[in-house]
Amino acid sequence: MTNDVEKAESNTPPMYHAHPRKTEPSTANPSTLGLFSFASTTFILSLYNAQTRGITTPNVVVGMAAFCGGLAQFLAGMWEFPRNNMLGAAAFTSYGAFWMSYALIFIPGSGILAAYEETTTLPSAIGIYLLTWMFVTFFFFLVALRTHLAFAILFGLLTTTFGCLVGGEWAASVNSTKAGGIIGVLTALTAYYIGLADLLASQPNPIFNLPLGTWLGGSKKD
Repeated sequence: MTNDVEKAESNTPPMYHAHPRKTEPSTANPSTLGLFSFASTTFILSLYNAQTRGITTPNVVVGMAAFCGGLAQFLAGMWEFPRNNMLGAAAFTSYGAFWMSYALIFIPGSGILAAYEETTTLPSAIGIYLLTWMFVTFFFFLVALRTHLAFAILFGLLTTTFGCLVGGEWAASVNSTKAGGIIGVLTALTAYYIGLADLLASQPNPIFNLPLGTWLGGSKKD
């Protein structure tokens, strides 16, 4: 019996022998990349929506929407999944997809805007598009109520921003669109704040820390 066991073990391919488990290297927190990418793109478009310096055409934001708010934020969302951060993974991936889809609307080769040249339904179509994202953002807001106050403020402001932009499209209201732009700037500044707080917290000896606060019994991170 003993000889049979020893013989079986000697014939076992090396790949099936147990090896000590290697320690995986720690993964950097991708949230700052996602937040800064979202904030920068939102900040630019919101200034355009507010008609800052008389700007009424938002096409310059297309590059930012495709690569910064889009690709970079989408990758940040993918990197959040192995960290088991479901809110960050879902939010970053969703808004990365949002920005890429938004950029596609304004790329002439897509034919999206050209399809509406003979109709007057473009504002209604864009309004429905924005309304859908308002719903998604509100769902994130509900979840954020049990995390940090800063995240609740971020998603609350973004939900309001989308609501104002929907009103601007459906009611052809310049003032509503401008209001969405102004609230969008506040949204971007909040995202910058959270991103900086995460970046500072990741450093061994930060010069200072930014509190994120608590909300409805959520966790606290100072």
